[in-house]
Amino acid sequence: MSRKIVGASLGAGVAGALAGVAAYAARQISGPTRAERRDLTFTFTPFETGVDYEAIEFTTSDGLRISGWWLPRPDSKQVVIGCHGHRGSKHELLGIGSGLWRAGMNVLLFDFRGRGASANSICSLAYHEVADLLGAVSYATARRPDATIGVIGYSMGAAVSLLAAAIEPRIRRVVADSSFAVMRDVVTHAVNRRRLPSRAVVAIADRVTGHRYGYRFDSVRPVDVIAQIGPRPVMLIHGTNDTMIPVRHAYHLYNAASSPKELWIVTGVAHCGAYFLDRAQYVQRIASFMAAES
Repeated sequence: MSRKIVGASLGAGVAGALAGVAAYAARQISGPTRAERRDLTFTFTPFETGVDYEAIEFTTSDGLRISGWWLPRPDSKQVVIGCHGHRGSKHELLGIGSGLWRAGMNVLLFDFRGRGASANSICSLAYHEVADLLGAVSYATARRPDATIGVIGYSMGAAVSLLAAAIEPRIRRVVADSSFAVMRDVVTHAVNRRRLPSRAVVAIADRVTGHRYGYRFDSVRPVDVIAQIGPRPVMLIHGTNDTMIPVRHAYHLYNAASSPKELWIVTGVAHCGAYFLDRAQYVQRIASFMAAES
């Protein structure tokens, strides 16, 4: 066999391997998650934290059924909506949700599309999920027409919170814990951590995502829209030891944001770890931010 044929065969093999890795990456980011779901019978609810709650559902503008919990405070018009991370579900926010309820606020926790008890669907990294948060806002305002709505999000949920607040004025305050500034950058960082050729893998994964899942990486850039949230307040939280979304993303977001804005950098903390470092302090600080008059 000639060297040219061998070289071509090797090149085709490498290209095929890269395409396979990129397709896998695209599916991990945006593919359906039903096969990963545990039996929901064994998922914690607000019962475990001693909080009053009601299981609720609402529908998004594109017709998906979203499952949630409403933690009521009938004497308060303050509503805080919680947004979980990429492959998470609403039960992961029981700590902060219960804490804010005990601080006297109505709380709405929900599963993003394709996660938890919500309708099965393709997912994304903070693109399609914006419609889910906007649906939650509409549910909260229908339930409490006088509602003052704040949103707290974690990781992807933090990015969703920023993107939604930029276009939805009913969101009066935003806390974004461990958000990324630019989707392409965080995907590239993940590929680099695995010591793969990031330029090729990310480029192919981007094209696959556009074809299969209906969006491109460069359409998810919270840093480009965060300034539109002002003069509504924004708090950004990030740990210095975050290896999933490096802390530089928080600085990029803060520099791009309008005032009023807060940046809470937590030394020695990993991704979404600030709550666990000091739960009481975290809840108190978020509750004070949410309760302050705009």
